[in-house]
Amino acid sequence: MDERAERAPIGILEAAPDGTVTAVNETAGALLDTDHSATGQSIEALFPESVDNTVPGAFDGAVSEQLRVEEYYPALESWFEVTIVPGGETVTVYLEDITGYKRDEQSRQALESDLNRLTIINELISDILAELVGASSREEIARTISTRLGETDIYEFAWIGERELGGEDIVVRAAAGSTGRTLDQIEESLDGRKTPPEQRVVETGEPTIIADGLQSLLAIPLTYGSSVHGVVGIYAADRDAFSERERASFETLGEMAGFAVNAARNRNLLLSDSIVELTIELRDTEAPLCDAATGREATLNVDGVVPQGDDPLLCYLVVEDGSPNAVADALDDHDRVVSTRVIGDHGETGSIEVGLNEETPLGHLASHGVTIADAEFASGRGRVVTELSPEEDVRRIATALTRRYDAEVVAKRERDRSIRTAQAFRDDLSERLTGRQESALRTAFFANYFESPRGSTAAEVGEALDITGPTLLHHLRAGQRKLLSEFFETGGDRRP
Repeated sequence: MDERAERAPIGILEAAPDGTVTAVNETAGALLDTDHSATGQSIEALFPESVDNTVPGAFDGAVSEQLRVEEYYPALESWFEVTIVPGGETVTVYLEDITGYKRDEQSRQALESDLNRLTIINELISDILAELVGASSREEIARTISTRLGETDIYEFAWIGERELGGEDIVVRAAAGSTGRTLDQIEESLDGRKTPPEQRVVETGEPTIIADGLQSLLAIPLTYGSSVHGVVGIYAADRDAFSERERASFETLGEMAGFAVNAARNRNLLLSDSIVELTIELRDTEAPLCDAATGREATLNVDGVVPQGDDPLLCYLVVEDGSPNAVADALDDHDRVVSTRVIGDHGETGSIEVGLNEETPLGHLASHGVTIADAEFASGRGRVVTELSPEEDVRRIATALTRRYDAEVVAKRERDRSIRTAQAFRDDLSERLTGRQESALRTAFFANYFESPRGSTAAEVGEALDITGPTLLHHLRAGQRKLLSEFFETGGDRRP
């Protein structure tokens, strides 16, 4: 081997046609982890094993034509590009380390594969979300998700478990795919013999990827605000089937499905011909509203509540026989009260806006989808009236609340809903509006005063009615209040 070949940046070996090595340059010796001066041994002894052992195999017969191959050598954890060039009495073997290139190529291929898979999954999730918009029941929601996920080529099996309203138990709503033994094991776990991975996800509210033997599981909680309504369990045959990006994509599905479940529950309540009314008595002195009413010797009437998902429950209170500012100060001292704001203070009466977190009785009820119809707090006690659909498990709601707070269900009744037509609604509203209020609302509506941007200003509408702008706004506010009071079914008699 000449001096240039000896110092070449690529590995070079020279061998006789029978495979006996006659020369090895320094680079080849370093790549093959051998003494480059070692000659006289066979090419098979010098080269480590690869899957196909292409290089030693090329010398089994006469090397008649040039051969180029890329192979992985496990013992060296390296990829080599090997070129064998016959040349009469000497066969030259060129050796180049392409491990870095191969790893980059594999990384690119893996990334392309992940992106393609993620694109397919995102399209699948998008289709599911589109179908959820039209779902009319919780059963339809569960069936849609499990069928679309469980019957794809990507996943083996999917199931939906839903937390029963007011309780902690999970029941299987739907399943699809290769159910078989997997579904049997899930149902056995839910019966209380052991805790399934999905149950832990319901408790923590965090998506989780679990590798189990030769398969893997992605468990996604169905969330609405701070409430977890259930779980989606997705099983795949590959142990490493789910990436972090995949998990993040499915979080959106969990949030939208949780929203859909909550909406379906509310829809059932709204459309039901009858409702179950629960009257709950609270004696929990640590509950903020009970404590504030007692400490300030006031009566607090809940005028309305506004659930906000992840945000606190907004609760609007009418204060009687007490100072609204003093009550607000007392509520501020509670760590479960997020915010307070005095809306009106008229001495011994007024109104307050309070933000309550889920760790309060009203926050707990609202976060579990229970409608709070009425509530009053005075003298260390609270009386809360809730409404539920007859489809819900009332016992579980009562058990969950009384286990957590000093509370008791003192009355339960099922009553039919009165059917009110749109015409009856308009007639009742028209009777409550004065002539001026109705004229102001009607004129402002047709003059596009309520559009954005407005088609008419208050001054222009007032000019059409031959009244001033401030007078028009007075009539509009009074009429809008009556309209909203009728829509939200509040009597308005508690307002100071």
